[in-house]
Amino acid sequence: MDRVITYIDGYNLYHGLRAQGQKRFYWLNLQTLAQQFLRPNQVLAETKYFTTVVKTPEPKRRRQATFLEALETLTDFRIFYGQFLQDQITCRNCGHSYITHHEKMTDVNISVELMTDAFQDRFDLALLISADSDLVGPIQAVRRLFPKKRVIVAFPPHRSSHNLSRAANAVLHTGRNELAKSLLPDQVTKSNGITLQRPPQWQ
Repeated sequence: MDRVITYIDGYNLYHGLRAQGQKRFYWLNLQTLAQQFLRPNQVLAETKYFTTVVKTPEPKRRRQATFLEALETLTDFRIFYGQFLQDQITCRNCGHSYITHHEKMTDVNISVELMTDAFQDRFDLALLISADSDLVGPIQAVRRLFPKKRVIVAFPPHRSSHNLSRAANAVLHTGRNELAKSLLPDQVTKSNGITLQRPPQWQ
């Protein structure tokens, strides 16, 4: 059996789902989603999810916190956190300033984990769910240094990258069928008995 490790770019997937306008797919069992792409001769060894914690607004922060707690109940599943950086933007025409935020560290964290797992021979196939072209470099490095290992990219909905398509061994697409089969139950019970409820906004 070929060992598969899945690397999920959380915000790339989120923005793809958001563009699709289907909030009910936010409540995803990401491990089950990864399994949708496996073939009979492949086994999912681990799923790694890369995201950043939302701080504001409070309702959005609570929804994400509930989702992350639900994901933590999964086995062979790890979450890696980046951070949001704050920028002040000033309009050249009117002089008005406003604060914006952008995510940082996700592509670096994915690259580090991908390369580390390759050097430690922890996978035969790496499945990357993302369309971030910044990941071309580590994909090319894995394929160059470990010719027997394969890297497959699964694009989130409404996301694609020509450069990633060229760098990977193969490309897949995350469709409605895979998403519909990968929803968490409306209620998820943690090991301590606490029940997590799917946010009403994600119904």
